[in-house]
Amino acid sequence: MTIDSHQHFWNYEPIKHEWIDESMAVIRKDFTPSDLKLVYNQNNIDGCVAVQADQTLEETNFLLELAASNDFIKGVVGWADLRSENIENTLDNYQDKDKLKGFRHVVQGEADHNFLLRPNFTRGISLLEKYNYTYDILIFPHQLGATLEFVKKFPNQKFVIDHIAKPYIKDGFFDGWATMIKEIATYENVSCKLSGMITEADFKTWTENQIHPYMEVVLNSFGAQRTLYGSDWPVCLVAGNYTRVKKLTTEFIATLSTTEQQAIMGNNAIKFYNL
Repeated sequence: MTIDSHQHFWNYEPIKHEWIDESMAVIRKDFTPSDLKLVYNQNNIDGCVAVQADQTLEETNFLLELAASNDFIKGVVGWADLRSENIENTLDNYQDKDKLKGFRHVVQGEADHNFLLRPNFTRGISLLEKYNYTYDILIFPHQLGATLEFVKKFPNQKFVIDHIAKPYIKDGFFDGWATMIKEIATYENVSCKLSGMITEADFKTWTENQIHPYMEVVLNSFGAQRTLYGSDWPVCLVAGNYTRVKKLTTEFIATLSTTEQQAIMGNNAIKFYNL
């Protein structure tokens, strides 16, 4: 089964989605399950994990409603304020939502480089294992140091790094990112998504050969059993189309065994998110 481990839905609102700047104007519109279903039919994708794009409980509930009425949405990564004193009550309230698989915070948008290490946030993270929830780590490279300390604190928590930690591919930033990724990968409770890469390169001029070195670091570090394919649809549309995004990964892993390819293209997501 081929599973896209990372995509988004939204009903576009200029204020709520102000992060979609002028350079990304092509995605300033609604993106719904019916839109994605069409894309998946064309690209032989069996299902997906829908990931939060807005930091509200309304967003989490919105994605759960879509998942309830669309079988191909196999799981949801929602948002809850993990810093809240009442976070345990919130988690209790979601216990009957089988398609809610985990949570994410837009840490990349936090001014505090050490946001992940703040006591109120780590307290919330410490509760996730009890509910069998995963946590998606969304960061920029300058936050990798804090991320390393963060994952050390929770050896039994299932973590996955989104978008290979967003290295600045367009600017050729590589060595520092690669060093930290390799170190974080030594913690076996951490996985990594091959996603969001083309939008870290130049939207118009990126090539597969430019991105492959970054993919090699991820695959060599996390191995075929902790690497997940993700499209980051519809964000990926600012720099390409779904077919090209999928092809970037399938061609890169084509020399691996069939079992390893199937792991990266779906089986790892099924295992990680308990789909």
